[in-house]
Amino acid sequence: MVHKDLMRIAWLGKKSPFCGNVSYGLATTASLRERGHEIHFIHFDTPATQLGRLHKTEADEEHDLVAENQPDVALPYLVKSQMYTIPSPRASRELRESLERIQPNLVHASLTLSPLDFRLPELCQQLGVPLVATFHPPFDAAVRNITAGGQQLTYQLYAPSLARYDRVIVFSDLQAEVLSRLGVPDQRLAVIPNGVEHDQWQPGPSSLSERFGGRRVFLYMGRLATEKNVEALLRAWKLVKPEGCVLVVVGDGPLRTTLETTYSDDSLIWWGYEADQQRRIALLQAAEVFLLPSLVEGLSLALLEAMASGCACVATDAGADGEVLGGGAGIVISTQGVTTQLRTLLPVLRDQPLLTAELGRHARQRVLERYTLNRNIDAIEQLYGQLTPLMPIAA
Repeated sequence: MVHKDLMRIAWLGKKSPFCGNVSYGLATTASLRERGHEIHFIHFDTPATQLGRLHKTEADEEHDLVAENQPDVALPYLVKSQMYTIPSPRASRELRESLERIQPNLVHASLTLSPLDFRLPELCQQLGVPLVATFHPPFDAAVRNITAGGQQLTYQLYAPSLARYDRVIVFSDLQAEVLSRLGVPDQRLAVIPNGVEHDQWQPGPSSLSERFGGRRVFLYMGRLATEKNVEALLRAWKLVKPEGCVLVVVGDGPLRTTLETTYSDDSLIWWGYEADQQRRIALLQAAEVFLLPSLVEGLSLALLEAMASGCACVATDAGADGEVLGGGAGIVISTQGVTTQLRTLLPVLRDQPLLTAELGRHARQRVLERYTLNRNIDAIEQLYGQLTPLMPIAA
């Protein structure tokens, strides 16, 4: 049987360590496979490591994406972290050999902040294969802090190379404007926001509610790193200590030990990293308010998941998050003076449960209107079709 509307896609991305890029790649490739496309996932790993050897929860996290006829390709690396990857000297050659063997209709790189990102345009041009990038790095268009300034340098470094990609997917108009100002041609930019599976991330009774002793749950979920500005939230919480409420901090990162030592309180629960998706869903269903105090962002998947789950969401205007919550879908604060703003907002959110319920309803509606995974995949398929004729593949 032959399907004339399917494509063979080589997807370059991350599978570990867990971060937004990993979530994006796994969700997108799983959906493309469900629609019948043949996906070959190329990622940095120890080549001898096979998916079957992974710990069960990690294998669950990858949704059993590896099929016999669509194998992973593991590229060797020297250093790999949530922020960047340094490939081994032979990675470029192995990537080329893999693409020559796979013969994809199109290459889609969910950029991993790696030196290999800069070689892809020339490689794909030599092979005659269209090249799409998804550009993830967080940003703050106003450059209001040192962290945002550092991210601006990343954009400046990447812009000349991105201008050579056939298309560059970004998550918001603001992000597209930043790259356009840096010289990436407008016709090469495609704004396709992140999306979530709204049938999974939805309001409902939580299996974890009893864990919080009847207290109303305020939640942070994300990395514990400088750019996430979690300490500003913790300072505000310590000053207010909303009666009858608990702040649950879900995540891990370089600042966890310091923050947990400094801000130890019975109104705080340090949950740690949660690998299980069903438990993350249950945490968001238990939460009344979701807080994201970031200094820089792209388009936070955790925020979209919280919105889809019916949480009242408070986030800074970093990256596209302010755009997502604008017009009544949540409360948007500035990246400057986060502690002061939250010190004012926390008592209001504590005292106005009707307000939080209404904000949660509007947040859910915004996701259904603009940020579902189906809409995201529809747009990606349309972009693919613009770049290459749909080639038949055997099923």
